[in-house]
Amino acid sequence: MSFKYSAIGLAVVSAIASFSVAAEDQQQSVKEANIERITVTGRTFNDYKVQSSSGAMRGDIDLMDTPQSVAVIPDFVTDEQLATNLSEVLVNDSSVTSGSEKWNRQVFNIRGFELSSGSGYLINGQQQWSHYVQPIETLQQVEVLKGPSSMLYGQSGPGGLINMVTKKPTYENLFELGFDTDEYGSTRFQLDAGGALNESETIRYRTVLVKQDDKYWREYQDGSNQERDRWLGYLNLEFDITDDLMLSLKYDHTQDKTGIDRGGWLDSDGELIGGKDIIWDQPWAFTDNTITNMGAELTYYLSDDWKVKAGYNDQQFNRQRLDSSPSYTEDAMENGYYISPFDRYDDWQHKTGFVDFTGTFSTGSLDHQLLIGANMLDYYYGQLREKGDKQLVMPGQPVPKPDVDYHNDDTKYESDYKHYGFYIQDLITINDSWQVLAGVRYDEQKKDGAGNNSYAVSPKFGVIYSPAENGSIYVNYSKSFTPQGIVNDEQDVNDGLNLDPEYGEQYEIGTKWELFDGSLLLTGAVFDITVSNVTVTEQLDNPIDGGHETITTQSGEQRHKGFEMGAQGQLSEKWFMTGSMMFLDAEYIRPQEDSLNGKTPVDAPEWSANIWTRYEMTDNLAFNFGAVYVGERFANTDNTIVKDDYVRFDLGAAYTMDIMGSDVSVRMNVKNLFDTDYLAGGTNTDVTVGEGRHVSLALQAKF
Repeated sequence: MSFKYSAIGLAVVSAIASFSVAAEDQQQSVKEANIERITVTGRTFNDYKVQSSSGAMRGDIDLMDTPQSVAVIPDFVTDEQLATNLSEVLVNDSSVTSGSEKWNRQVFNIRGFELSSGSGYLINGQQQWSHYVQPIETLQQVEVLKGPSSMLYGQSGPGGLINMVTKKPTYENLFELGFDTDEYGSTRFQLDAGGALNESETIRYRTVLVKQDDKYWREYQDGSNQERDRWLGYLNLEFDITDDLMLSLKYDHTQDKTGIDRGGWLDSDGELIGGKDIIWDQPWAFTDNTITNMGAELTYYLSDDWKVKAGYNDQQFNRQRLDSSPSYTEDAMENGYYISPFDRYDDWQHKTGFVDFTGTFSTGSLDHQLLIGANMLDYYYGQLREKGDKQLVMPGQPVPKPDVDYHNDDTKYESDYKHYGFYIQDLITINDSWQVLAGVRYDEQKKDGAGNNSYAVSPKFGVIYSPAENGSIYVNYSKSFTPQGIVNDEQDVNDGLNLDPEYGEQYEIGTKWELFDGSLLLTGAVFDITVSNVTVTEQLDNPIDGGHETITTQSGEQRHKGFEMGAQGQLSEKWFMTGSMMFLDAEYIRPQEDSLNGKTPVDAPEWSANIWTRYEMTDNLAFNFGAVYVGERFANTDNTIVKDDYVRFDLGAAYTMDIMGSDVSVRMNVKNLFDTDYLAGGTNTDVTVGEGRHVSLALQAKF
């Protein structure tokens, strides 16, 4: 294992460590933060620290009783950061790195493994088709569940899962209005309201409305900018049918249309071709996403110790993509490049359901927290597509919108599968010092056609030792099961190939400590993950006959080893922070003659770190400081193109005032304070170009 140290990266890591040391020197203790936020106005105590994660154990079990590395990012922090998408939320955990953002979707890696759109994301513990920019305004918190979680969720990657927990109805009246803008003229209007609909408070609601119009800084070759038009509606209703039975209904609808910017192109030296501003896609290209989720959950308390919870969600995702599909070439500025336009319609239908039976009981001196459950996924995908003529384009040359229409396609492509899983988990408390977690799951995925079905047994085992009331040390072993589907890319040599599942296993040892009456949480973990039957898509240097530009294959292993540290909570009466760091050693293990053997996957930096702090000058005025460090990463599978490491500094300030009995706050944030040039996620053909200094202004009123 080789270590590369960066002065900037170590500075960020040292800052995180120094905050922990400074916290230990504080003489003033603070009260324990175990209560929910129930007030309408003002800031509650220690909003930076969350006590539990609903996704890690499929129940609200304390993080100290969870033998797994979990990061929970509350909405209070991301509201401070004026985050507008999931990428800006997940920057708060250094184990998550960003990939490509082309086609108005975001790709993420956890511990160096890319998350699948179909199995890497959860909404309230149910799988979500996440082939688009997730709306974050509806979220109460985002949970990063690290390591394999197949024992509870079935098909999922070895790096982990992202569980998005939505806002819940409130008993007391809540009404908030928000507006934010930036120097480009982007705007976002938000409404968040909740409360009881009847005097007995047995019917409650929560609703969120968002209208967003964005204008981006990069330019098409006709001088226009990429724009985005999005609106979102969300409604959650709760009905107390009886004292023991509650029904929850959820509906959300997203309409999101944006121009296409697949990112920058890098030459063999890692430099941007044509500069950082140029968009290779044509200005008439766009994606238009329409997503609807309708779901219901029923919770029945059989007794004080036992309950049954069942849920169902129907997600309809329709997308039109009119794409110019530019083909990468290193000499594009001199000799031009080709576009291959097409109009495409995608229809994804994602139906999920679950039943969980949970309870607590004792056998002799042993206490048990038992979970028995089952979940299912019914997946359907249909595609219509019409292609236009391939043509050569010179940079700056106007290209008329092609006459292509997906309605002309009478050969609809379709695929579907059904996935079922059954699981049992028991968290056994032996005494005040020892706990044991044991669980196992059986999975079955069914597709049409002989030999297309997949089966898996996924165990999980963990031990927690608590040497003190405020600290724990744990070890765990878990496995992952990730079906791969079919290669669906006409530019791939193996287009139409039915891929086999990937299987992974992880060993992890970690520790968690709560300091100062539980106000500050410190975590650390060492992990070793190995995946077999790895799927890799490689870019071909010289496209072969038929215009194929990539080749997808499966063989060998992928091994990721590393460690991570985190801190979250209160350092003093007025000082709060959240931060983390990760070291990662990732490589492909293939046959000796394979060109990928010993290579590092794309977007897997050795070092990464982040920090965000809040210091309250007065009851009304607060300042924020943040920094994000990402180490060197490779931009291609051959490891010949390197993206440099970078550090980005952010500042923020907020002032709250009382106007006619309502809390009104004004916030200004500056992202990338020193206007640093950097490259974010993506390969040499679709790299996300880091934005320069960006100033945002927000106004929020709570009534």
